[in-house]
Amino acid sequence: MRITVQEECQLTADAPILVGVSGGPDSLCLLDILCRLEYKVKVAHFDHGLRPDSSQDAEKVRLRAEKMGLECFIGQGDVPSYAKENHLSIEEAARKMRYKFLFERARQSDAQAVAVAHNADDQVETVLMHLLRGSGLNGLKGMVYRGFVAEWDRLIPLVRPLLGVWRSEILAYCQEHALDPLFDPTNQETVYFRNRLRHELIPYLESYNPQARPVLWRMTRSLAADQEALEALAQQAWAACVVHKEEDFISLSLPALANLNLSLQRRVLRKAIDHLRPGIRDIDFISIERALEFLKAPTSTHQVDLVDNLRLYLEREQVFISEWSSTLREETWPQLAPGSAIPLPLPGTAVLCEGWRIEGEFSDFIPPADKLFHNTNAYQAWLDAGKLADPLTVRGRRPGDRFQPLGMEGHSQKLSDFMVNAQLPGRARAGWPLVCSGNQIAWIPGFQPSFAFRVTDKTLQVVYLTVIQE
Repeated sequence: MRITVQEECQLTADAPILVGVSGGPDSLCLLDILCRLEYKVKVAHFDHGLRPDSSQDAEKVRLRAEKMGLECFIGQGDVPSYAKENHLSIEEAARKMRYKFLFERARQSDAQAVAVAHNADDQVETVLMHLLRGSGLNGLKGMVYRGFVAEWDRLIPLVRPLLGVWRSEILAYCQEHALDPLFDPTNQETVYFRNRLRHELIPYLESYNPQARPVLWRMTRSLAADQEALEALAQQAWAACVVHKEEDFISLSLPALANLNLSLQRRVLRKAIDHLRPGIRDIDFISIERALEFLKAPTSTHQVDLVDNLRLYLEREQVFISEWSSTLREETWPQLAPGSAIPLPLPGTAVLCEGWRIEGEFSDFIPPADKLFHNTNAYQAWLDAGKLADPLTVRGRRPGDRFQPLGMEGHSQKLSDFMVNAQLPGRARAGWPLVCSGNQIAWIPGFQPSFAFRVTDKTLQVVYLTVIQE
């Protein structure tokens, strides 16, 4: 066991370990082993309040810790109410409240890890749960000896030193060392999914193969190694695909994603979901396949429901995964406040949102024709000063707006059509700044100026416009 604790769980003797102790055989066995190995241990117990006498269990754990000279933390919560409020099963609500408590106490205690007493039987049950829920390889590999769970803490690991020990071995250890564990009667109630697996499905599988449990456990070890190799490839794919990442949305490069094989495409999408929903478990196959089918044949709305109130949104060469409520703001876009109109005196400045501004000035220098027609900076433009009103106005789009793009020989089109044809993202259009002379659009920053205000060989003076972000 010392080797498992040191090598698999990577625990050291110089920092405390917070041990989750229910008082049952598994957790008492773990607590006793860690103490015998002379680790610095602190005890934490969470009272789920699911039985009338649950507070007595909490008191017994506290007294045991006191007798062992260990610091003990007792937590309590109303699991049924939490489950109802968050639309969770009782099992899931209990798990969430318990781990939230454990990691809060671990942070307060400067613990190097949170240790829990999941054993080999728990591993088999977990894998079967994942299998029946339609999990992929990540779920079928089961639990790990040491891992980080973003939902709880990205710096403090969750360790499971007993993951390779069978329940029968744990009961024998408790008897040998006179640990006198508590037994939770709810573990026998088959109303809970895990208990049904334990008492009904696994014995049934053993009627086909008496070695079903060790076979499934060995499978998890094999798949864990495969998962580790694939995860390394997925990390490379993830780095190649991510364009922008915020708390409420992620944008991925569509060409980079499309260039991956199917397995890595699925893994990149799962990573994106996990970033936005770190607490979500068993992202189902159907959700991922729906996303991939959408990317092959987008709907007219360019968006689709993904999972857990997340949407997938396709925009030009990018795939966005976000909260439905997210505005998906991009810092690289010049934007106006909705409905605003700002004067742009010449010379002068019009201040936009989030550090953006448009500056305008007169110039007697008239650029050569090739610079005008092959402008490498779409956020600058030269217009014929003699054709412009002073001051100019910077405003957003209005119903009925039309535009004469340079290059169309004076033909105009609906502004909405121009924006669509230019692939300006739909969510950026309402606040996109338009530089106007009177009622006419003289320039759309990021695109070409208007034919009506173009510089010609008869131009005597130009107005130079540029968009800048601080």
